[in-house]
Amino acid sequence: MKKIILTGGGTAGHVTPNLALIPSLKERNYAIHYIGSYQGIERKLIEGAGIAYIGISSGKFRRYFDFKNFSDPFRVIKGYGEALKFIKKYKPDVVFSKGGFVAVPVVLAARHCKVPVIIHESDMTPGLANRLCIPSAAKVCCNFPETLSYLPKDKAVLTGSPIRKELLKGDRLKGITYAHLSENRPIILIIGGSLGSVTVNNAVRAILPKLLKNFQIIHICGKGNLDESLIHTEGYVQYEYVDEPLKHLFAAADLMISRAGANAICEILALRKPNILIPLSAAASRGDQILNAKSFARQGFSCLLEEEKLTGDSLLQAVTETFKNRKSYISNMQQSEQHNAIDAIIEMIESLAQK
Repeated sequence: MKKIILTGGGTAGHVTPNLALIPSLKERNYAIHYIGSYQGIERKLIEGAGIAYIGISSGKFRRYFDFKNFSDPFRVIKGYGEALKFIKKYKPDVVFSKGGFVAVPVVLAARHCKVPVIIHESDMTPGLANRLCIPSAAKVCCNFPETLSYLPKDKAVLTGSPIRKELLKGDRLKGITYAHLSENRPIILIIGGSLGSVTVNNAVRAILPKLLKNFQIIHICGKGNLDESLIHTEGYVQYEYVDEPLKHLFAAADLMISRAGANAICEILALRKPNILIPLSAAASRGDQILNAKSFARQGFSCLLEEEKLTGDSLLQAVTETFKNRKSYISNMQQSEQHNAIDAIIEMIESLAQK
């Protein structure tokens, strides 16, 4: 039986692509182990999927002053030793890393043991953890054509992001029924990430009466962001969070409004949903969402509305124009080569595992 180690952590975005690969790996009879931090978000997600989990010490590489900068290098060294010990014992055929700082000692340990490594970079430009890992990788997968210029030519592969197949199996009617909406009017799905977005929520609610003249609204607004005064508004339904029924709400949507995190927009691409992307401002992030959204806009997949220009009027105009041109967006997404990531990555894993 072939063996693989998956790694990545720190945020759900470093874990969900790994989860998307697991069913295909099981179909090919891979023994799967996951290396993450002792108690990171990845532990709960991976153990919930029934995968053997190995926790190691981890630290963060900061480019700003913090007292933890003096202690974290020792945590990384400890994590390297723990990863090295497990890899020597387990003898995997290949390692797949989704990034995050916990992945750095795992990738370096794999290199020491001459185990081939595949890295996946979600954002337009590689983050610091992946930049540290790239010299140790056999292949580096990415989401965006522009990212290829930042990677070694002999390692870079444009794959898109692995998307959980169950997200593509939604039922429109089940989504409409779940949300208690009508089949006869188009639906806008608004999703602002796992914590929601107060800025996007406020802009939507500011023009809600105007939107409801032509659309129905499913608003996933984030924990603590429900507006009780709108609970009985006809044609408008709001949720803090949606889990299993999300695939049905995706299927029900005729238009989506979203932040521009790499995994979120790759899901939108896979679903072929006309969309408006409102990336986090540069003041609130390293600017990766802005670059992601600009790439999708250039490729004709998305309408870009920058947060600094977000008003009720600009959002209403974007909704009107995007819905009017929805067929063009769908056509462009259908022609994309960035939607078959699982098959492409599994093929690479198989190739390296056989060497």
